[in-house]
Amino acid sequence: MPAPANRAVLWAMIHAERRALADDLAELSAEQWAARSLCAEWTVEEVVAHLTAAASTGRLRWIRSMAGARFDPAVHNARLIARHRGADPAATLARFRAVLDSTTAASGHTPAWLGEIVVHAQDIRQPLGLPARPGLEACTEVARFFASRNFAVNSKDAVAGLRLEATDGPFTAGEGALLTGPTLALVMVMAGRTAYHAELTGPGLAELRERR
Repeated sequence: MPAPANRAVLWAMIHAERRALADDLAELSAEQWAARSLCAEWTVEEVVAHLTAAASTGRLRWIRSMAGARFDPAVHNARLIARHRGADPAATLARFRAVLDSTTAASGHTPAWLGEIVVHAQDIRQPLGLPARPGLEACTEVARFFASRNFAVNSKDAVAGLRLEATDGPFTAGEGALLTGPTLALVMVMAGRTAYHAELTGPGLAELRERR
């Protein structure tokens, strides 16, 4: 598998994926903005506000927010979503567009912030039936990161004891029962999105389903 991309390349990918999502969002109806995303507790509009918050919150501000929420991530996220959500979907989209090229982040784990936009973009697109998908190179970088550690999600633990092999790119990881499918689907199941089980095959799929 190729060597990991450097930080500048990763940020370029993040910006490209944000722009692609913003283009998709521009075509949504009011009903689609209010629809549930794959983040079951959030609507599409709330996911977009969350992405805006992530691109607007540096390390110190993140620490202050978490401390103010008594280190409860749900409270922390809810407060940031409320702060970055607009008066209506058009305003929420305008706020997201304002941070498309931001390099602000709560930590220096740049692949994690690429994962943030890759996963949440599909949290929006998949339930709405939108056809766009993140680029393969971006998905490969996120898959590599998710398989190597637990960060914002318990991605490494989710696939422990399984052998992952992408059918559309170079990504491979782990040892054990084989689980194959598109790189994006592997990323999404590592992030806990069971809706993507349907895109996977191999003897590892039954074991994965038992875990979720």
